[in-house]
Amino acid sequence: MPPVFAHGRLRLYLLKLLDEAPRHGYEVIRLLEERFQGLYAPSAGTVYPRLAKLEAEGLVTHATEGGRKVYSITEAGRAELADRGGELADLELEIRDSVSELAAEIRDDVRGAAGALRREMRAAASATATPVEDASWAAAKEELRKAKQEWKEQARRAKDESRRAREEAQQARRQAKEAQERAREEVMRIAGQLQEQFAKSGGVLGNLAGSWLGGSTGGASGTSSTGSGTGTVGAAAADSHWAEDLAPTGDPARDLDRLLDRFRDDVRDAARDHGVTPARLAEARAHLAAAADRLAEALRPPR
Repeated sequence: MPPVFAHGRLRLYLLKLLDEAPRHGYEVIRLLEERFQGLYAPSAGTVYPRLAKLEAEGLVTHATEGGRKVYSITEAGRAELADRGGELADLELEIRDSVSELAAEIRDDVRGAAGALRREMRAAASATATPVEDASWAAAKEELRKAKQEWKEQARRAKDESRRAREEAQQARRQAKEAQERAREEVMRIAGQLQEQFAKSGGVLGNLAGSWLGGSTGGASGTSSTGSGTGTVGAAAADSHWAEDLAPTGDPARDLDRLLDRFRDDVRDAARDHGVTPARLAEARAHLAAAADRLAEALRPPR
């Protein structure tokens, strides 16, 4: 197996093929052979056990049609595929490079064989007093012509496949970046809503929200950090520059984890600075539960 499919990457690519359309096992093998321009084709003993494992994990399912199993991706499989969008883009680029390397090896083999054939033909011609292009000479020339033609065709297919893989990888990267931006915007939106709710509750929770999002705990509202009433007016608007120092990594799931870690740390710091009573804790729990529901809905793949 080519090294491009090491460490579970064939498993990821099987999910991609099934996401395109339901397929039976030999159709998956044929598609993989096409992606490698006929230079590589996995065996049934390689593909079918992996399909069975994906089904056992709930990522694919199958139906029997005409005596054959037709595999389809599940919602769980699509979720894993979306989470690994960046890795899939890298895999497409590596497949393109692998196809190019295999084509180069074939080209070198063809050139070497052609050179050896030419040398043999010259030696045979020089050893003959009256060189005559007999049937074997013509056959050798025809073999050489076919070898050259086959190399040109494989080189053309490899070039087409390389271009297609590059375009798909670029599209996957764009989609991953858009998903990352949407997740960040949703976190900021819900953070703003939480801050408004905390500020309206007044007292400690109002100050906690202001500290979390960088708002003033006194100042504009005229209340102290331990006062009551409407809380801090300055904290009512979310800080649009919150977590700007967290540079995107290219992995949306990892970036979302980093934002949630920052959220947790900021809230803990505010709670440590201002204190939280049992009543305020119960109210904060309700706000956080509502925020968690909205975040989960926002991050759920569209149906």
